[in-house]
Amino acid sequence: MKLSVVIPVYNEKNTLKDLILRVKASPVKDKEIVIVDDFSTDGTRELLQEELHKLVDKVVYHDHNQGKGAALRTGFKEVTGDYVVIQDADMEYDPNEYPILLEPVIKKNADVVYGSRFAGGNAHRVLYFWHSLGNKFLTFLSNMFTDLNLTDMETCYKLFKREIIQSINIEENRFGFEPEITAKLAKMKCSIYEVGISYSGRTYEEGKKIGWKDGFRAIFVILKYGLAKRK
Repeated sequence: MKLSVVIPVYNEKNTLKDLILRVKASPVKDKEIVIVDDFSTDGTRELLQEELHKLVDKVVYHDHNQGKGAALRTGFKEVTGDYVVIQDADMEYDPNEYPILLEPVIKKNADVVYGSRFAGGNAHRVLYFWHSLGNKFLTFLSNMFTDLNLTDMETCYKLFKREIIQSINIEENRFGFEPEITAKLAKMKCSIYEVGISYSGRTYEEGKKIGWKDGFRAIFVILKYGLAKRK
């Protein structure tokens, strides 16, 4: 079983090398690493070009900033593994937990696995009550339209069978990717599992990027794809 790790990158110069090394050291032997640089302007692109590209299997460079969803759309086209996992470059999620995500695949033949920050007893950093409440509200609203019982729709850690994620037309360019992909997976009647993961969230001072505007966009996206007929 080969695991493809897609890392969308935008201005992550301070954490990217450490993240790549952690992914390479993670306890899954057969894996490939695909990075999509979404037109970073803080030196990340130069770091990739001069040093870090040798540590990964493929780097794709966007010629202008488009957003996380667009970077993932690009990355998914490049992967060759049996399964694909999304890995943010900000060190909030631990690559050592890939086996946790793969367990429902191995034991239950899952099509998709979500890593939930709110399920189970795994360690998580205590931050931002209103941000956490917003995440739970968006998950609740998404569940209303998808008829799923997820606890963390907005999680970064989503793992897919490659043929499933490559068959989906991803339309959202920014953080609207999360509710969009959830709605489309639900309409495909995929076998979706959820597992508890740890989480070490960043503060906005440390570089956290998602904000209230993205939350309002997520509500719009939930309604848009939740009410849309399956194409």
